[in-house]
Amino acid sequence: MHTLRATAAALLLLTSIGSLAAGPMRPDPAKVIPAQQAAMAKLAFMDGSWRGTAWTLLPSGEKHTVTQTERVGPFLDGSVKVVEGRGYLADGKVGFNAFGTISYNPASNAYTLHSYAMGNAGDFALTPTEQGFVWEIPAGPMTIRYTATIKEGSWKEVGDRLMPGKDPVRFFEMDLKRIGDTDWPAAGAIPPK
Repeated sequence: MHTLRATAAALLLLTSIGSLAAGPMRPDPAKVIPAQQAAMAKLAFMDGSWRGTAWTLLPSGEKHTVTQTERVGPFLDGSVKVVEGRGYLADGKVGFNAFGTISYNPASNAYTLHSYAMGNAGDFALTPTEQGFVWEIPAGPMTIRYTATIKEGSWKEVGDRLMPGKDPVRFFEMDLKRIGDTDWPAAGAIPPK
């Protein structure tokens, strides 16, 4: 009897572990991926290669200017957008490098920017607008808001520090021109043979 109980308990434990490992039912990819693709199509105006100038205010108050490039393209059959930004110093060296992915979750009807920049990473809400997008970084009582307007081959983006009860402080501006298409990041996939 004791052995039977031990065996039943072991089977119950294994069944429980198996069902936990399987997790909740996953959404049907045949439904999720088309919704993601449709959401990413709304951001197609970002796709391509871009170049121009950008400036940011350093903690000292000095304005630091770079030649900024962005390359943006669809990935995973258009269900994700991939973005890389590089800021080049006057001597041609990379002084700023950022990489991000933009995704859409049909269950929450929300876009997320997952960003890596200069040793930092985070997930941030991104909201498409009629001619661009807005994304924000919560920073305690302060919010850092980036607002982009992209139209007619021009990408203008500004960054503002927002504090309750105070005027916004502009600390970043970027003014880029579209210089062409890009097959990045889809190009260069490793073939099966």
